[in-house]
Amino acid sequence: MEDYAAKMQAKSLAELQQYVSGYTQYRDDAVLAALAELRRRGQPAPEEEALRPGLETAVAQQRVDEAAVETMRRREAPFDPDTADGPELFSPGTIVLFSLMFSMLAGGVLLGINLFRLRRTQALAGLAAFLLGCLLAGGYALKWAAAANNSTALLLVPVAVNVVAVAAFFLWFWPRYVGPEPYRSRSWLLPFLLCMAVVLVLRSFLPMLKDDKGNPIVPGSAPAAPSAAPGPPAATAADAKVV
Repeated sequence: MEDYAAKMQAKSLAELQQYVSGYTQYRDDAVLAALAELRRRGQPAPEEEALRPGLETAVAQQRVDEAAVETMRRREAPFDPDTADGPELFSPGTIVLFSLMFSMLAGGVLLGINLFRLRRTQALAGLAAFLLGCLLAGGYALKWAAAANNSTALLLVPVAVNVVAVAAFFLWFWPRYVGPEPYRSRSWLLPFLLCMAVVLVLRSFLPMLKDDKGNPIVPGSAPAAPSAAPGPPAATAADAKVV
């Protein structure tokens, strides 16, 4: 309608009247634009009162049909997050990659940033509670495995917690709070550099950690054997005297 309004301003009076008299040969929105331009010039068409209601109804229906066609076209078109319209979000692939490379916390933070940008405050609170629950459950499971001296469980518990968290990200949080709306893919480079910096800092502090006996804690190493209690040296066979 707006495009035709600009075009009608350049038409002559005879051309505008031709749009009205031969309205069946032109688009309905073009005829409405011609009627509006004639009225603006102070020479409204006598046919306007009879034509306008039908033309406005037809134009409204036409816009509805065009919107439905455009929606169908977008659904059938292959999704490309780099060219899509919408908010800038971290893609599901990026969240999975960070969850596998670092931990579920890294993937959860990226998903939380998405929810924050979408203003899903309740979903963000639910995500934080879920991550806290995973940490507590994983911590208790690791504590039990360490007490039972179960090395297999010590290896499998972090993997199981990560799998459960990633499954919850994409079976619950993403479809429920992000949905199929189009978005633009956000760069993963800065979060990757930040995660690598955190890993390096943690590794630099590990040699400073010591157990209750003053021995340095090295991840994956066996605990130091307890030292023998002080006391007199045991007697040897050479020291024994024959009575």
